[in-house]
Amino acid sequence: MSELTFAEKLLIARKQLGLYQYQMAERLGVHPNSLTKYERGEGKPHAAVVRMFDLFCEQQGVRFDEYEGEKGKAMKIVLAEKVSPATLAVFAAEPGWEVKTHDQLTDGLPAALAEADALVVRSAVQVDDALLEHAPRLRVIGRAGVGVDNIDAESATRRGIVVMNTPGANAVAVAELTIGLMLALARKLPVANSTMHAGKWEKKNLQGAELRGKTLGILGLGRVGLEVAKRARGFGLEIIGSDPFVSAAVARENGISLVSLDEFFAKSDYLTLHVGLTPQTAGVINAKTLATMKKGVRIINCARGELVDDAALVAALKSGHVAGAALDVFTHEPLKESPYFNMDNVILTPHIAGSTGEAQEAVGVQIAMQVREYLKLGVVQNAVNLPSLTHEEYVQLAPYIDLAGRLGAFLAQAGKSGIEAIHLIYGGALTEVKTELIRNAAIAGLLQGSENVNRINAAAIAQERGIRVHEQKQESHRGGAASVLTIELHAAAGTSRATGTVIHGEQPRLLEFDGIDIETPLEGNLLVCRNLDVPGVIGKLGTILGQQGVNIANFALGRERAGARPVKALAVVQVDEPVSETVIAALGAIEALLEAKPVTLPNGAH
Repeated sequence: MSELTFAEKLLIARKQLGLYQYQMAERLGVHPNSLTKYERGEGKPHAAVVRMFDLFCEQQGVRFDEYEGEKGKAMKIVLAEKVSPATLAVFAAEPGWEVKTHDQLTDGLPAALAEADALVVRSAVQVDDALLEHAPRLRVIGRAGVGVDNIDAESATRRGIVVMNTPGANAVAVAELTIGLMLALARKLPVANSTMHAGKWEKKNLQGAELRGKTLGILGLGRVGLEVAKRARGFGLEIIGSDPFVSAAVARENGISLVSLDEFFAKSDYLTLHVGLTPQTAGVINAKTLATMKKGVRIINCARGELVDDAALVAALKSGHVAGAALDVFTHEPLKESPYFNMDNVILTPHIAGSTGEAQEAVGVQIAMQVREYLKLGVVQNAVNLPSLTHEEYVQLAPYIDLAGRLGAFLAQAGKSGIEAIHLIYGGALTEVKTELIRNAAIAGLLQGSENVNRINAAAIAQERGIRVHEQKQESHRGGAASVLTIELHAAAGTSRATGTVIHGEQPRLLEFDGIDIETPLEGNLLVCRNLDVPGVIGKLGTILGQQGVNIANFALGRERAGARPVKALAVVQVDEPVSETVIAALGAIEALLEAKPVTLPNGAH
């Protein structure tokens, strides 16, 4: 029987103790990045770190013996599509494991799955409910890539099968293309190349610009954004970033100055997009934001085509306000017709940012390692479906999972920006249940504008972004509300707090926001207003909304408890349609109104 590696022991210990990477790193006195490398088997830990770990595990009663026994257990792996030799080698190195590759499935994939423990696919194989009928032993499906459209995750969840993907494995490839496109824009390389091929020597018309000393704005500081920053520093660029879901500590560690979105657009000489597509980010490059940018700004988009209002960008390029753009992604792909086609100051590439041999190899090796660690150690990484629960447990938790997501989304839109830490407080009956999914739903709601976040990976993404999560269980003092959830959001701009509950078994309700008691449904289109508690505010608010054609469905009021001066009040107005910027601007005429924020939540209970 072979001995567990240090990487395997780290994963087991964190699983048994329920620790995040940063928490284990603190206990061992190492940087979280070092712990990540140890868990990947990269680099040898110092002897003092190993001794500290062994002592810590002894004190906490961590047991490894049951996992030692699992190491020799035979597993059957089916690789349904072509993979690299390095991917195959991860599984082949495990004694007793049987691996069937795509060219060995002589009797077809369904037959091969009859006794399989794991299935690995890329994008071609459709893993639907009919196929899973043939896989009674299957424990995990690994997708070598990000998208899981070809996998019926709901069917897999129902069967207790974990579905994993590999987000971020192509981050370096995307970051390198981003830097390459910046250089190509700065030095007019496409024009220089095409004119030379046409037999023209146009040196005088091709004077470029240096990157040194310019300001690079990175919108979205996930894995790709941070890889871009790492490479950009070598060019002497000043780097600014905007991402409400990244802590100031992570930004500082990567040499990035966090700024507001307005300041971001105003200061950037080069602007690169690395955010996911959400209602908040769709069309973020539009006529209004373009007008606030520097004349001569250059824009790179290797994220999602829908982030850019094409008509507005074309107009800005033609006027010269935007000096150039480099686009790898488009709203409709493949791109057949486009006003960009005849523009010399636009570089177009066919969605190739992640298409490198190294990136494709990386996603294969990463998914193989994730599947291996799950089969050997039970450690789930980058899962995209819900973990297994009994039917009774799920029925009990479902309304509060929904509440947590809505409460988190409410705070993300109505609370302070720049998340540093999240504190979850469970009250009443919630102190007696498994709260992992409730926690993750709350984090997912708070990070709803972040890329690829869901109820499974939310905690891991929060950790990656340097956001600390703390959980606490305490008795409820809310009278009739048997079970309550409170979320405290600690941000650079201050602290926000919201408490909610579920009434009649399925209706999520807000009970308190930033110290003010209020009772209102957590659904639909809301307008959250803070104001001084003086006469006339409510009337003026209703009048202006009426003048703007906004129909009020529900109006909830609350104010600070006695003692505070001047007294502040809170109004949460539920309306039929999303509140526009025009309406928010009109409300600015109310002198006693301190703040008005639109909030959009799902309609009805999930």
